[in-house]
Amino acid sequence: MTLDSRLDKPKRRKTLQIDGRRIELSNLDKVLFPDDGFTKSEVIGYYRRIAESALPYYRDRPLSLQRFPDGIHEEGFYQKDLPDYFPDWIDRVDLPKEGGRITYMIAGDTASLVYIANQGCITPHLALARRDRPDHPDRLIFDLDPSDDDFGKVQDAALRLKQRLDALDLPAFVMTTGSRGLHVVVPLDRSVDFDTARGFARNLAGRLADGYPEALTIEQRKNRRGDRVFIDYLRNAYGQTAVAPYALRARDGAPVATPLTWEEATARGLGPRRYTLKNIFRRLAQRDDPWQGIGDEAVALQDALKRLD
Repeated sequence: MTLDSRLDKPKRRKTLQIDGRRIELSNLDKVLFPDDGFTKSEVIGYYRRIAESALPYYRDRPLSLQRFPDGIHEEGFYQKDLPDYFPDWIDRVDLPKEGGRITYMIAGDTASLVYIANQGCITPHLALARRDRPDHPDRLIFDLDPSDDDFGKVQDAALRLKQRLDALDLPAFVMTTGSRGLHVVVPLDRSVDFDTARGFARNLAGRLADGYPEALTIEQRKNRRGDRVFIDYLRNAYGQTAVAPYALRARDGAPVATPLTWEEATARGLGPRRYTLKNIFRRLAQRDDPWQGIGDEAVALQDALKRLD
């Protein structure tokens, strides 16, 4: 079965009925990944097919769109506020921001993913808190970002971070970002606010960097990082987002942000863009999703705060 098998061959326009929603698709033959030849039809087909695996991580989370309507080699843009022309059936939530409010999209069904893919959204990004308690995160994220192309350094950093989290009795999940690094994620029970979570992440990242000063850093300025791995804790703040599990990335090859086991994440030979639009479904057919039940592992951060202090 090809990725286009659910959509027929690419056409300029097509109407789909999904989840009882009627969606008008357009410009299906437009090439969005020029070096690979992947069309808009194939991107839509991907999100339609991946929905079963991806949607458990999307539901009830404000979503930001990274759109490339003219393809990934052209300039894209981020969009948080839901456009007026989006249909009424798209779920949404209105949340405060400094100096105003933002109406975010909530993607709770396959039709929603297909709709935004038709809008040229290559990469959805998700909030770290759910809609009902937007100031209390249920995800703590460390983004391990290399300063060069040595992914082995990122793997070493992830393993060191996991060892610290294990010592604090905190569960840790890992995924490739589909770009250059890894995300290490701790599921939280929403008992602390963003300021507390970010303070903890800053403290832990700083201590880890102090323990391995030649390999790790929390220096935000790129020209001061040298060849060290940046432990980015800054996403742990109200209004910040992280790339969604199973999201495509706007890079040649159409890589996919992919949840992994720790054994996979630390295996030599792994690359940050190992899984792509072409091979991700083969992986899912061969093994269970390593992040299944991540919400069941949610923990309170208070005890870890005390132990870290």
